[in-house]
Amino acid sequence: MHVSLDQIVRGVNDLPALPHVVDQVLKLTEDPNSTVKELNDIICQDQALTAKVLRLANSAYYGYPRRIGTIVEAIVILGFNAIRNLVLAASVHNLLNKEVPGYQLGPGELWRHSIACAMTARTLARRVRYPKPDEAFIAGLLHDIGKVILSVYVSDTYDEIFQKVRQFQIPFSQAEEEILGFTHAVVGARVADKWNLPESLVQAIAYHHNPQLAKENPRLVAIVHLADVLCMTMGIGLGGDGMYYSVVPQAFAALGLKPEDLESIMGELGDLFIDQNAFLPTV
Repeated sequence: MHVSLDQIVRGVNDLPALPHVVDQVLKLTEDPNSTVKELNDIICQDQALTAKVLRLANSAYYGYPRRIGTIVEAIVILGFNAIRNLVLAASVHNLLNKEVPGYQLGPGELWRHSIACAMTARTLARRVRYPKPDEAFIAGLLHDIGKVILSVYVSDTYDEIFQKVRQFQIPFSQAEEEILGFTHAVVGARVADKWNLPESLVQAIAYHHNPQLAKENPRLVAIVHLADVLCMTMGIGLGGDGMYYSVVPQAFAALGLKPEDLESIMGELGDLFIDQNAFLPTV
């Protein structure tokens, strides 16, 4: 028996809202009048979040030569946008770090793929001079959030979906839509909408497999799509939906890139991914 959209909507509604502290941080980092003290005071209300943010701030990804010991230091050194990314990453870590059996992803695999995609999206954004590379980071981080909810339902139909993928050599997301009537991307967009994230992020999640359909900020959607492709190509969090993963040519055109550019970008990413295991302690 296939899942209905009503069941999926209930699953989204059962998902916890973003913690109050995270919601406040998102608002403060968007406000040009907010201060370092205000941001520090909000983050430090949550000791576990504070520890995770400092762990991330000291990872090789940011490459700061000496240890960052306080949230104030992290804000001053890394800036408001980077802190927003760290807080959001810390808050969704537990959700993304779970096993996702419907997509054959073991514990930690979805997190690895998501954080790698976030880093790749930010690198791509800088490469193509996208004006908000930190927005690309968040979109990359959350692009597969729908898998967490859809996993339990896909588990029941996985064999049917996988058989269709192999028989017709089509992407997993296409078979997912043909059998279930929607994809993890659509479900993920529902989650982003519930969390009151900006429409550009909602669309980046909704259309990361079909960037040619995006009406809101198509460049951001193209960045997330190609970041996802790169991570799949590098075998990071491949899971059961990595077969016949298709690249949409319009994504290259939207960013002024050529397919051969991806190889040099993969070279840039190698050093970043060495430190993936340092991302977030089990606090």
